[in-house]
Amino acid sequence: MKPFHILIAEDDNWYLNFLEYQLTLIPEYYVTKVRSGKELLTVLNQKPDVITLDYNLSDFKGEEILKIIKRESPGTEVVIVSGQNDVSTAINLLKLGAYDYVVKNDDTKDRLWKTIGNIKANVGLKKEVENLKKELQIKYNFGQTLIGNSAEIRKVFKLLEKATQTNINVSITGETGTGKEVVAKAIHYNSALKKEPFVAINVSAIPKELIESELFGHEKGAFTGALNRRIGKFEEAKGGTIFLDEIGEMDLNMQVKLLRVLQEREIVRLGGNTTVKLDCRVICATHKNLSELVKQGVFREDLFYRLIGLPVELPPLRERKGDILLLCKHFIDQFAKENGFPKKTLSEASIQKLTSYVFPGNIRELKSIIDLAMVLSDGDQIKPENLSFQSSNFMESILREEQSLRDINLKVVQYYLEKYNHNIQKVAGILDVGRSTIYRLLKESNTSRNISQL
Repeated sequence: MKPFHILIAEDDNWYLNFLEYQLTLIPEYYVTKVRSGKELLTVLNQKPDVITLDYNLSDFKGEEILKIIKRESPGTEVVIVSGQNDVSTAINLLKLGAYDYVVKNDDTKDRLWKTIGNIKANVGLKKEVENLKKELQIKYNFGQTLIGNSAEIRKVFKLLEKATQTNINVSITGETGTGKEVVAKAIHYNSALKKEPFVAINVSAIPKELIESELFGHEKGAFTGALNRRIGKFEEAKGGTIFLDEIGEMDLNMQVKLLRVLQEREIVRLGGNTTVKLDCRVICATHKNLSELVKQGVFREDLFYRLIGLPVELPPLRERKGDILLLCKHFIDQFAKENGFPKKTLSEASIQKLTSYVFPGNIRELKSIIDLAMVLSDGDQIKPENLSFQSSNFMESILREEQSLRDINLKVVQYYLEKYNHNIQKVAGILDVGRSTIYRLLKESNTSRNISQL
């Protein structure tokens, strides 16, 4: 971290040494000094955090050099240190951009310590805000939030770019774990609304008797337990974006109320009479097929057309296998950075194991697998035994893909080989096939490696 730099500009040698001594008593301060305005200007490119400036330097007057400092190094705060207790001069210098005006007297040390301490705190706060802004930009940059270079994900990037250019509603579909909320945030924080609130609510996580209050708020006494007025998520999102996750889980009664809100652009809090105007963008997401739900009569067609806006479909990880290793590297680097771990690589066998798996839990599952592997692996390389696949519904994950019977048979064999440490005899017994059948399948797929022939 860069030390907090204080530059003392003083042409009185005794007072220069006095200020230097007092300020170097604080270990966090890095103190340098100059004896003239000319000398000060030669070191101004160092961009000190603070300059304590003698008002009456021999070669420059306070106002003159203050203007130069503020022009050449606007981020540097200037504290005028003067022997003159002149209120009008002090006010004029403060108007020109000086942070404070300190008179040379018995209280100079304490006043200077306090003033510079305040500046240091403010500088730290500004840097923290700047860092947060940078992190936010990095976090929600499409190319860094949605890792991948496959044709499938590049199509998504193009849609997201279009979504950021207007305030059109967006509907995001995709299987669980494909990153729907991450995409919603990326759209918001790359749009003109990025400085306004982003408010997310998972519709499926809220009991149906509470969802109206959560979305639209309630007045005091609206129901038992409503001790105070509470604004809802739509009001919280004023001027920004509301993200309705798992919208397909909303019951028909609530769908009617949501439709009215979207049509009228206003709400009435539960238990109230006053209308509240709304001005927010709506992004919704679901892992279900909304058009199918409309056909089944469990989702309103008119609400569907209100919400659909720009549809963005996120491909499952099994359809963008070319991105798996990029995602692995990203999660390895991320885990290492967050936990102080050394970065690790994947062994060839680990790569094969990962790229042959179908990831029913998608990106969320891959991240979980890599995080655990980082903890379990002892050396600088992640090995197959460090990769733990915990799919709860293996057959469902296989049947999601359209594929030949031979491919399905191969994946079933691979699943049981992984489960039983490549013990072909055991797997053959479980599947009630000959060992030669397993060898033939593995040979055809070029995966007959590390097999135990017990």
